[in-house]
Amino acid sequence: MKMGKGIPLKDQDRIPWLCNLHDILLRDVASGQHVVLACSALKKVYRDILIRGKDCAPLKCDETGKDKQPAEVKLLVVHLSGSFEVISRRLLERKGHFMPPELLQSQFDILEPPSAPENFIQISVDKNLSEIIATITETLK
Repeated sequence: MKMGKGIPLKDQDRIPWLCNLHDILLRDVASGQHVVLACSALKKVYRDILIRGKDCAPLKCDETGKDKQPAEVKLLVVHLSGSFEVISRRLLERKGHFMPPELLQSQFDILEPPSAPENFIQISVDKNLSEIIATITETLK
């Protein structure tokens, strides 16, 4: 709702949502599913939360089950990289999306691209969709 109104999200807005995503990933992987999650985990701490859950969050989520060992998700981050100009142009072409183009700069401002030792690949958005999919698929083999 905030983004739809042009208000950039803060960590306290994102962290509970990321903790919920971690729990969904754990549940689905535990049931034997292969999972693809698309989200903008712009900061390293956000990606850490997706992997380890609330125990690595600077602002804690629900404190249920705090005696348990944190469960980790094996995660491959696919970092789609592109210039502000290219992404801005594509964002302007989208219709009916919740995020207004005016928020793009705030996304770039907080972006911490993945780096070693994170498990990631970087793919340019200048590639066509079939090339992007092929690169991801080959990496997952």
